Amino acid sequence: MTDFKLAPLPYDKKALQGFLSDNTLTFHHDKHLNAYVETANKLKKGTAFEDKSVEEIIKNAEPGPLFNNTAQIFNHEFYFKCLSPSPAKQQVPLVLQDKINAAFGSLEAFLEKFRSSAVGNFGSGWTWLCLNEDKLEIVNTSNAANPLTLGKKPLLTVDVWEHAYYLDFQNRRADYLKEFCEHINWEFVSSNL
Repeated sequence: MTDFKLAPLPYDKKALQGFLSDNTLTFHHDKHLNAYVETANKLKKGTAFEDKSVEEIIKNAEPGPLFNNTAQIFNHEFYFKCLSPSPAKQQVPLVLQDKINAAFGSLEAFLEKFRSSAVGNFGSGWTWLCLNEDKLEIVNTSNAANPLTLGKKPLLTVDVWEHAYYLDFQNRRADYLKEFCEHINWEFVSSNL
């Protein structure tokens, strides 16, 4: 059996200070994500999914604990890669900018719609920018669900489970989302096209 491993953060835990504290990242990455990794490894042992990738399990497992824990590995690793510790240096690559303009009118209009969708995403879940065939769209998912189960390609996600922001923002989800949009790793988002 090939065990899943906890992927390291793509930046230092202090790199997002002013947005997300190292305390939040420690709990979110080292505790929450690590628990999903350890649980998924236990659940897949002795099953037909024992040597399958995260993506294969997400696309083929029945709803339930194995799907939930494996999908949360994908969702969290993807989310952490969507964050940039140096937002002022980030520019939207032209090919992505063109697609955003075509789908939403402008980057500002996209960010407003994305934030609004995420604020309104009831309960625990994720808000995604996806490629659906050749068109960009915003999708909300609940719990561990993600665009792979819908046949869509994820480009960007924000975690709206409270553990992602509560230590730093308490119940102010809108403030968290405003800051999130200032810390998007546009190079990573564009690389997913």
